[in-house]
Amino acid sequence: MRLTRLVPAAAVLAAVLVAAVPAAAADFRIQDVADITKVAPGSLPPGTIAFADHRTDDLADPKTGLIRFSDWAHARPLQKQLLALYPGYEEPSVTTTVNGVAKTQKRKLHMYVADARFELARPAASLDLARFATLATLEKMDPAIKHRLIGPNDVIPNKDAKLSGHNPTRRWCENATTVICIQSRYQFEGKLPAAIMLLNKLRDSGKQVADHIEFQSELRIVPPAEIDQAAFAKLTGVDTPVAAALEQTIVHVNQIMQFGKVLAVVQPSPVDPGRTIASTFVALAVESDLFEKRKELEGVPVLRNMVPAQVLAGNSSFNTGTSISAGLPSYSRNRIEAIAAALSAR
Repeated sequence: MRLTRLVPAAAVLAAVLVAAVPAAAADFRIQDVADITKVAPGSLPPGTIAFADHRTDDLADPKTGLIRFSDWAHARPLQKQLLALYPGYEEPSVTTTVNGVAKTQKRKLHMYVADARFELARPAASLDLARFATLATLEKMDPAIKHRLIGPNDVIPNKDAKLSGHNPTRRWCENATTVICIQSRYQFEGKLPAAIMLLNKLRDSGKQVADHIEFQSELRIVPPAEIDQAAFAKLTGVDTPVAAALEQTIVHVNQIMQFGKVLAVVQPSPVDPGRTIASTFVALAVESDLFEKRKELEGVPVLRNMVPAQVLAGNSSFNTGTSISAGLPSYSRNRIEAIAAALSAR
């Protein structure tokens, strides 16, 4: 693997989610739970978010908290159905040639999956999720990420059926309900640019490591016809009809990832129709061979702590603050708090 894949993974993965959530949150606090579906409706104190990212599950890698895609698909088929790039998605196949012999094999992936539940003191029918599906809203969410609208014909996986991000059932950014298509760019911050610059200086030849990421995503209101009420109820653990669902799908990223998805689902509370239960899910697919590069960095003392697994887990000296560079666990919590604050705003 080229060193272009060694850009700090937490920054890459977390940055793609910034487009789906506001930058600031207030009056909400995180309560870690093992399973959000086991949280009884009406039991959460006001301003509390039940959160689980499954980093200590038996299936999770102890260093990163990530789960092999194959294990995830086998143990949690419903999550795979609703949170993968599209229904029926499988790890992509790649063909390499060694000594003139072509070999096709799967590109192995690891999943980061987090889910959360919180309650709102307002009816589900009063929530207008469509207001989040605008460029104006995205531009207010995080000034560090620059966005511009693009059309379906600009989406790279729409133009090449061989790409793993190509959807075989429909074209990205063509939707029966509200949808926008976004090209986003994030410039790395904090200690990361200096580390990337050093990596580039140490390389003898080849493509330089990018000091930014670019990604394309579809942000849409999920059409009612696509909402499998029974499946969504099982996913959220709330046995009431889904009022609305907002979905951002990361369909193309310039490095590290294969795809990402953020799904927000709102349902009436089964114990009080005047209240809403909101469930939020984050799923990111990381290329597994990223974690095999520890030895390549251990030979450079100042970069030993930039081992992707450490950065992902938030256990690196390159992790700072509470935002993107903090690592996936801290950043995901902060972003879900921001989603809750946005949905609670009238």
